[in-house]
Amino acid sequence: MSARTAEPETSIRAPRETTALFGHRDAEQTLLTAYRSGRIPHAWLIGGAQGIGKATLAYRMARFVLAHSDPTARSVQDADSLHVDQDHPVARQVANGSHGGLLTLERTANEKGTMRTVITVDESRETIGFFGSTAASVGGWRVCVVDTVDELNANASNALLKILEEPPARSLFLLISHAPARVLATIQSRCRKLPLRPLATEDVIQAAAEAAGLNRSDHGLGEAADAAEGSVARALTLLGGQSLGLHQRTLELLNRLPQLDQRALHALGDALPLNDRVGLKAFVDTIDRWLTAHLHAPDAGSNLPRLARLAEVWEKINSAARDTESFNLERKPLVFSVFGMLAEATR
Repeated sequence: MSARTAEPETSIRAPRETTALFGHRDAEQTLLTAYRSGRIPHAWLIGGAQGIGKATLAYRMARFVLAHSDPTARSVQDADSLHVDQDHPVARQVANGSHGGLLTLERTANEKGTMRTVITVDESRETIGFFGSTAASVGGWRVCVVDTVDELNANASNALLKILEEPPARSLFLLISHAPARVLATIQSRCRKLPLRPLATEDVIQAAAEAAGLNRSDHGLGEAADAAEGSVARALTLLGGQSLGLHQRTLELLNRLPQLDQRALHALGDALPLNDRVGLKAFVDTIDRWLTAHLHAPDAGSNLPRLARLAEVWEKINSAARDTESFNLERKPLVFSVFGMLAEATR
């Protein structure tokens, strides 16, 4: 299949279905060593940029623990990775979401079929019943993957915290976060932190090819990986339709700030038709990464008022983007609003 004709929204394998891991060898060994010791911390905060493989690593660990319930077993002591064959019964059950020892907390659709913006307290409270069940897992282990902890609302965070404070025996929490420093301090204090770095370009190519069933030598995949800044999710987003072109056009306009090209903004808005969620994600992701780079630039602290304006604008843009996606609003007003705020903040 050509990367230029790929349809990531329908063909990408979810992290729970992906048994291969590219990059993050050190992080994998940290988890494996801790499990082999028989004294593994009950909660891990796996942090790093979006789309670099945090969920893939979390499910890889979940499969390994559920498939090898005895950390002292020879198969565990001799293992050199967390790999579990995709044909293993545990791997198939995890992929299907049917394993009794695994609970996943993630955003779900509401009664109207619209994806919620947060993980609710009712969903978080499922952990109480799950970890209280004596029959949750044949091997006795119960694993909870939170994807992501950033999306827990305040009540949901508190509900999760209660179970983290008094974890049952043979329980394992794998909390995924795109911004671990922003996670509730009381949750952070009960977790072993495991930071992941952005992937090398070659790892992005291999992981994206594996996830979407593409040829690793495809030219379009290489271009997307080069622009993805270590994120597999971003590379796959850029492969969807005209997303790579949208990324490049958005970046050109960002680099002209605080000057605005009205004709170019109209053209960019026209290139984001209603219902094009992939294109919208490419646009918002490009803005988000540009802002992140500026907020964390070495000389950012030399102009604190500008830094404060950019931070405030970042929050407003994310809120506007969520509303646009949730309610499927016209994209052009978002484009003009975003660049208007950025122009004002960068003057």
